[in-house]
Amino acid sequence: MFSHTHPYKPFIFDQAEKLVVGTLPPPRFTTGELKIDDVDFCYGSRNGMLWPILDRIFDLGLVYENTNLAIEQRKNFLLSNKIAVCDIVEAAERDKVDASDLGMQNVQLRDVVNYLEIYPNLKTVLFMGGNSKNGPEYFFRKLLKASGLKLKTISDQVPRVYELKLPKSKRIIRTVSLTAPSGAANRAVGSLDSYKRMKAADDNFNTLDFRVMQYRDFFTR
Repeated sequence: MFSHTHPYKPFIFDQAEKLVVGTLPPPRFTTGELKIDDVDFCYGSRNGMLWPILDRIFDLGLVYENTNLAIEQRKNFLLSNKIAVCDIVEAAERDKVDASDLGMQNVQLRDVVNYLEIYPNLKTVLFMGGNSKNGPEYFFRKLLKASGLKLKTISDQVPRVYELKLPKSKRIIRTVSLTAPSGAANRAVGSLDSYKRMKAADDNFNTLDFRVMQYRDFFTR
């Protein structure tokens, strides 16, 4: 059984207004066996799409390499744009050493709801995936259920939007369940009617283009 622990502490700060929430990076980030074009930071996998998406939206000119420069570029962007990162899984066990969310067992969660209470400027949670089993929204709902809390549906169209009234501060937090920035989610993207229409209109349109369009609205507001 592989013990898959999160290699990074939450990247969160007082001025943050948005909170990116995923699950776990690939196991090689836990073992330290990174590829030459991985970045040793949140969402730094060479196969992940979050940073390429943000790179296109904000014209960042990021480098994709295992260097301090690459890390600092990403940290500076997050700080400048008041975006924090706190993945919801602290640790899990796996029979198979891979990055599948479904393969996680005996999952230990971070108390993301408490972070929302502690950092008063947070207004929006951006889930890197939806409510499928072991996805970030799925685990967030699990935390809420344990506290007797529920999300209120604002939009049931992809990306789904919800609201949460925090129990202590009574602040209203909006959550957005974005299409996961991973290759595993490409099949789900391809099945969406909105994607099919765009693909029919432009054969060069791809799943990365689709995510850029979707993410832009919520990262730039």
